Amino acid sequence: MSARSPARGQPPREDLYDSGTVLYTESMATMNISAARKSLPDAVELARTEAVFLERYGRRAAVLLSPERYETLVAALEDSEDVAAFDAAMEEEGPNIPWEQAKADLGWE
Repeated sequence: MSARSPARGQPPREDLYDSGTVLYTESMATMNISAARKSLPDAVELARTEAVFLERYGRRAAVLLSPERYETLVAALEDSEDVAAFDAAMEEEGPNIPWEQAKADLGWE
């Protein structure tokens, strides 16, 4: 995987941001909230292997996820926010700040 960023004005390279992690599968269960309330242990157990959508009046109201899946999704979201911030910074006009100066400005030297 390359660590180079695309040239200004160029679209980002797809392989640059591909973590290779599968965040979810096509397998998702649906339960109405009343049924989930009556069998919460079963719903929680099912959420260990797939997302469980909870519905109220036929509309999705919530999702049960395993802690591992939740942490993976939050990490992926944070990574995508970092990528977006990096891309925005690369699009800024103006002179670049040398690394040595940036470290000195931050008190890292």
